[in-house]
Amino acid sequence: MREFLLTDKDFSEVSARVYDACGIVLGPHKKEMVYSRLARRIRANGLSSFAEYLSFLEKNEDAEFSHFINSITTNLTSFFRENHHFEFLAKTVVPEITTRHKQDKRVRIWSAGCSTGEEPYSIAMTVANAFPNDWDVKVLATDLDSNVLSKASIGEYTANNVTGLDEDKLKKWFLRSADGGTYRVKPKLQSFIHFKRLNLLEPWPMKGPFDTIFCRNVLIYFDKKTKDKLFEQYHRMLVPNGYLLIGHSETMGKEHLQFKNLGKTIYQKGQLNERI
Repeated sequence: MREFLLTDKDFSEVSARVYDACGIVLGPHKKEMVYSRLARRIRANGLSSFAEYLSFLEKNEDAEFSHFINSITTNLTSFFRENHHFEFLAKTVVPEITTRHKQDKRVRIWSAGCSTGEEPYSIAMTVANAFPNDWDVKVLATDLDSNVLSKASIGEYTANNVTGLDEDKLKKWFLRSADGGTYRVKPKLQSFIHFKRLNLLEPWPMKGPFDTIFCRNVLIYFDKKTKDKLFEQYHRMLVPNGYLLIGHSETMGKEHLQFKNLGKTIYQKGQLNERI
């Protein structure tokens, strides 16, 4: 027997609140996930049911809502995940940026949905040595979940987290603890990255433009209407011929003629009225 009662009505209310707040769609198949995630908040607040928790959330929104959203969002990542994107960044994007920004020496890359930081640090490791010291290179790293952003900004990882990174990268970019159990990102690598909480459905405070946007394994949570809106916004935020990289399980519909599909979930910005 379950510890807490989760009725269909409770689940519908949770789903509606999550969708209204951040556009994430929770289908019926997510009911078990919702139970396991929110049961922790019910225990933490000394409550006895999901109905009681939802009432509590309504009355204590300022204090509890961020915990509610953080509990629902999923954060699974690793360094250089989907490595072909980083190879593309190094071999194609960096040379183009070198030419494009020869005068202003300004490089901007956005990690939208940065989770615990492995993605933006992987981006920074890829571009850190590609430009001279007088270039202004910045990686914007955003996420909805304030908890994972806090972990990302600290930049401390277990030995298991850094499995897959070669010894050269570990020595160059990380400080290893005396017992070898943890690795902390060096300040030099952190200096390239600005971490900021951002709900993609709320107004975006940054102006861009970005040379490349990583938005991987984020779009899977949104319905088509929300995805279409985000694709339009990403298009506006990219430099001419800039790139949008999405997750391996995500797709962009053929109706988005403003992007050219280069394969391997890599899309290049074109003109809104250009059939490419």
